[in-house]
Amino acid sequence: MRKVLHAFAALADLGEEIAETHDFEEMVRSALHVVLGALGVRRGAVAEFDQRNASLRLVAARGLPGKSPRDVLLDLGGNHSNGNGHAAKNGRRARAKPSPDPAAVEEMIRLELQGLRMEVVTPLVVRGELVGVILLGGKASEGPFTKEDLDIVRALGRHIGVGLHNHRLLREVEERAEENRRLYDDLRAIYRDTVRAFAAAIDCKDKYTQGHSERVGKYSEIIARELGWAEEEVEGIAVAGYLHDIGKLVVDRDIINAPYRIDAKKSSELNRHPAAGYEILKPINHPFADIPLMARYHHERPDGRGYPEGLKDEQIPLGAKIVSLADSFDAMTTDRPYKRRRSFDEVVEDFRRNTGKQFAPEVVVAFCRALLKEAKGETRPRHIIRLLGKGYVEGGSLPLLENLITELEAAAPVAVGQS
Repeated sequence: MRKVLHAFAALADLGEEIAETHDFEEMVRSALHVVLGALGVRRGAVAEFDQRNASLRLVAARGLPGKSPRDVLLDLGGNHSNGNGHAAKNGRRARAKPSPDPAAVEEMIRLELQGLRMEVVTPLVVRGELVGVILLGGKASEGPFTKEDLDIVRALGRHIGVGLHNHRLLREVEERAEENRRLYDDLRAIYRDTVRAFAAAIDCKDKYTQGHSERVGKYSEIIARELGWAEEEVEGIAVAGYLHDIGKLVVDRDIINAPYRIDAKKSSELNRHPAAGYEILKPINHPFADIPLMARYHHERPDGRGYPEGLKDEQIPLGAKIVSLADSFDAMTTDRPYKRRRSFDEVVEDFRRNTGKQFAPEVVVAFCRALLKEAKGETRPRHIIRLLGKGYVEGGSLPLLENLITELEAAAPVAVGQS
């Protein structure tokens, strides 16, 4: 009766360990100690069956000289052994079945591990699959193992087997999740590369603005991040920047490449490109839903003087306001056939003059803050500075940028840092 009560107590302890311990190896070590304590055994081990390598790997061991957790205890893949539990590599490795016959495994272990002097070998089987094995040395009392002792080992072994099985399932789920994450990342990378290829194709039509779409995408990304947008939203606005001019693909090349200011008729033709871009992008199932709208509205203005719809203020999506500023900034800071790029001081003055008219105040402040941080060396890498070229932003101009930020925030407090 005392032995039965002790066995029940051991089962209770083991169930609690398996249920509450989140560390797998710690759980197996504790389970082994419960088994050894319940039977008065000094030496023993628990090994997990690795399906992929068809081998038994030690998870927990006590009293086994020269053995430590994670050692391969036995190769079950059909290789010959040297008699000490180490498989000899003779020829090609023979793969074991996903779940070897437990009786055959028990016999193989007894033969291969004679040197470890294990008296009890109990395969752990869950739902017909081998998940591991319990190995026990002799009892401290030096007496033989009774039928009741073996029943206790099997009862405790079922609990340990469930723990090993659950760990295997969890590991498989994690591996599948990791594989799916890699596939997802690969698809996102392919999508980004495709978008950038489209951006390069768009810019190829305009020989004067090579790299324009790439720069607008990068500036848009920087503004959104400064505004505190989530990383996925930042990625979306960058894509919108890359594709904002895709509608130019339907505009005559001679109009786009005109080395002079175009007349009203040609200007009207050029102004079709935002709406055309929307129509091109609308049928595509983008990961970021608002990209077609960013293309359509990136020439709208808060004062209502933009196109194609003459939207005002809050009627314009914030993303379109971001792309609009990024687009205009790149136009001001690159050479065009009919005008040279403006100096940095002139750009700051343009921001001051047109904030609230052409540009949204919160977007201007966010971009100026990001640029100021880069100029002061507070952020790395310095993307804006690199794109503008060495020496474009002079140290003496930084007070102009700081003053503009202060003026705009005083005129209309901007919640920069919140999306």
